[in-house]
Amino acid sequence: MDKRKKASPTELRLMVVGSSGHSQFLLTNHILGRKEFAKNVTSISGSIKFTGELAGRRVAVINGPNIYDKDISQVKRKMELRRSKCLCIPGPHAFLVTFDMEKIALNEMRSPKLMKERFGRHCLRHCMVLLAYEGNLEVAALEDRVQKTDWPLRELIEQYGGRFHVFSKNWRDHSRDRELLQKIERMVASLGGVCFSSRTFQRAEDCVKKEMKRLKKQRTREIEKAWTAMEKQYIAEELYHQKDAYTTNVGAEIRAKAEMDNGWLRTSLARGLGTGFVVGAVVGALFGSIEGPGGMVLYGIIGGAVGGSAGGTAQVAIEHMEDRVAPPARLNFNSIFINRFFSTPRP
Repeated sequence: MDKRKKASPTELRLMVVGSSGHSQFLLTNHILGRKEFAKNVTSISGSIKFTGELAGRRVAVINGPNIYDKDISQVKRKMELRRSKCLCIPGPHAFLVTFDMEKIALNEMRSPKLMKERFGRHCLRHCMVLLAYEGNLEVAALEDRVQKTDWPLRELIEQYGGRFHVFSKNWRDHSRDRELLQKIERMVASLGGVCFSSRTFQRAEDCVKKEMKRLKKQRTREIEKAWTAMEKQYIAEELYHQKDAYTTNVGAEIRAKAEMDNGWLRTSLARGLGTGFVVGAVVGALFGSIEGPGGMVLYGIIGGAVGGSAGGTAQVAIEHMEDRVAPPARLNFNSIFINRFFSTPRP
């Protein structure tokens, strides 16, 4: 499902994706023109958003765990993928997929497939490959090497529509910032000036808005108290500006909290763990019944623990399949599974 929304002309939302290593973190430093990540950072455990400017254009840059990061669990990785979508609502204008130009591994060829699995089947239209290089090499020579050399990198870039940009690992080098911005803007313009969206991005947006509404309601008394204090201190136009600034700051704070923590992030994993525990406990008890009541209890506990872990993973995986498959109706797998064991045998 590919739904796209008109985006604000003032800010570009850039989802920076790394396969492995530190290339995505180098790119974030490069885009923002400041050192947000140390040079030796090769992985992060959580998703994060930065704001700044690229060649005079306001940008929001979202980072998450690397695609091939082995230091975090599957459940954690997928949870952070979900969080990165909340940080980028209503959707990114561009996915910047980063690689180290001198360290292209064979498994990098699978990254387009993994991108579609994680973000939706049409996301490659919004992708651009960013290649990190080190030293004072001639950019023209590097680009010529990419376009004319018969090596895996060329085939990889073609899978992303042939769009690529070479950037220096030295984030203080801003000589090509304008060119990078223009490439991104041309790609966005070619897609009608809209950002990418999918079912899970839409869900992220709905849940963030719902959480913002809840948080704002919680702070109603605080906001009214602040406005009353301003009315005693300021008058006319100055009062208007003070209230406007205060409202903007509170709104930004509420949104930031809602993007990092909302109903979708809180309940989806818990639901997977809970239903998985039930199924695991049932199956464990069935096997344990062979050894009597004691066995049912023991195997039920073990099965519940294993099922809870598997259920958490399955719940996250199932939700992200919605970006690729739109079933006519949702099936409750756990209900089917339990009913199968407890239903009356057919004659």
